[in-house]
Amino acid sequence: MQRWSKLFIPTLRDVPADAEVASHQLLLRAGYIRQLGAGIYSYLPLGTRALNKVIAIVREEMDKIGQEFFLPALHPREVWEESGRWTGMGDNMFRLKDRKGADLALGMTHEEVMTSIARNEIRSYKQLPQIWYQIQTKFRDEPRPKSGLLRVRQFTMKDSYSFDMDAAGLDVSYDLHDAAYRRIFTRCGLKFVAVDADSGAMGGSQSQEFMVYTEAGEDWIASSPDGTYAANIEKATSRLAPVTDLAASGDGLPEMVHTPEQRTIDDVGAFLGVAREHQMKTMAMTATWPADKKGHVRSRAVVAFLRGDHMLNEAKLGLLVSGAELRPMVPQEIDAAFHAPAGYLGPLGVQAAAESEEDGTLVVLDTALSGRQNLIAGANRAEYHLRNVTPFRDFQPTLVADVRNILEGEPDPLSGQPLRLGKAVEIGHIFKLGYKYSQSMGARVLDRNGKEVTPIMGSYGIGIERVLTAAIEQSAAHMGKNDRGEWSYALPAAIAPFPVVVTVTKQSDTAFAETGEAVARDLISAGVDVLLDDRDGSAGMKFKDADLIGAPYRINIGKKLADGLVELVDRLHGTTVEIGVDGVVPALTALLG
Repeated sequence: MQRWSKLFIPTLRDVPADAEVASHQLLLRAGYIRQLGAGIYSYLPLGTRALNKVIAIVREEMDKIGQEFFLPALHPREVWEESGRWTGMGDNMFRLKDRKGADLALGMTHEEVMTSIARNEIRSYKQLPQIWYQIQTKFRDEPRPKSGLLRVRQFTMKDSYSFDMDAAGLDVSYDLHDAAYRRIFTRCGLKFVAVDADSGAMGGSQSQEFMVYTEAGEDWIASSPDGTYAANIEKATSRLAPVTDLAASGDGLPEMVHTPEQRTIDDVGAFLGVAREHQMKTMAMTATWPADKKGHVRSRAVVAFLRGDHMLNEAKLGLLVSGAELRPMVPQEIDAAFHAPAGYLGPLGVQAAAESEEDGTLVVLDTALSGRQNLIAGANRAEYHLRNVTPFRDFQPTLVADVRNILEGEPDPLSGQPLRLGKAVEIGHIFKLGYKYSQSMGARVLDRNGKEVTPIMGSYGIGIERVLTAAIEQSAAHMGKNDRGEWSYALPAAIAPFPVVVTVTKQSDTAFAETGEAVARDLISAGVDVLLDDRDGSAGMKFKDADLIGAPYRINIGKKLADGLVELVDRLHGTTVEIGVDGVVPALTALLG
């Protein structure tokens, strides 16, 4: 039996000054974690119990579809060079040297290690498909550790990898993970959305993030009310209401208009009496790729034209210059591309490179401007704009692509429901990697015809600490703050360190103490994870501590015992009922399912 009097649960009465988000405050105050350094945390007994419960759920569901490994956290440089990511990971990777001067890294992820095993051990199509997973410590040299366990430098991840003969097989492995993830997050008590996402540094043709809405999140997602459509802001699209174009002026060709000191969309709109959606916005960027093996750095100008009332989504634009870092052009670059000052930039005269070219200016027309005519645009001349600018007639972009941010309330692209836009935290991510790693690292198998082929891969991750953190954030957002301005929360029973606390309100009362012991024993015999609060101290203090550690249910042994009754507090639903002592076990087993 677990007794509070014997456990190390160092709760804090005051809110730590440096903890900004609810989960960080509560994890510290409840004695789950303590900080060792920036982005480095020790997990105390309660935190360890909660994380182990998350891990147990993850392991149980993953064992249904895959096999568990445990791989090294210390990796030689060579395996990362084979995939091309030794340089590509940049400063996010922790690097070190051994005593002989050999380069090593602390693993951020294990695509390379898993692929090396597959390359050496799998020889035939008869050995495929394979799904391999592990639950392992990962390391990331996070530049701005913050928000408790949400942005750290050491964390625990369930990462899994699939190897299949073809794309159809990968579809099956991907769908197996999708279903497993939904079971895992549902069992952990999370309300989540699955969103289309950018694959980022992982690469691949398709990816999906599992997200929980919370103000503590750093990602933005858009979703429809019924969840049929959801996407990361980097991928989200929407339907746009038709726009009636301006009537052409003069002969209908581009016409110079003097706009002294009118540089912004709003200034020009007010000056000319036109709405923002009738204007063209120019976004001038520079794409820069990492240095190659000879130290050469390649860059190119990237110019995007959007509707005047729309904002550029740099992640979407970045997909068009894969592997490059985007930044706004500096004045010298603007002059080279436009021969004009900022504030008066437009499309006429900008030489668009072909899509196949690696150099020259990449000119992107946002899809919202496709088919539009008679737009107002910069004239590439100080204090002048143009009327009657029509894409494809007056200028030729390199390509047309969706590079804008959606706005809240716009209709979703599937059923036209108004989109909800909000912050969210990522708890899981699944990727169709394709041949990125198997090809570069030389993994080959023989097919049914004896021909050597490259297996296709998928990669799938779950942040263990993020599941716990998201559960706290989700509950705190629902329960709000108490009368002292402190966050309240209750963890889902499946991942709470102790789903039930039996609170003896007066330990010196023999009847209370004995009943508490008996109730706790009966619950343990029924398979319920129980913490008996047998400490000396006031009932109020005990109630506060039980709430602070996030226990979803509490049994109060108090004055009503004289009538054979105890209190059952259900913090998940905000109810308190009196039940007979004999009714405690059936009541709680029913609640716990």
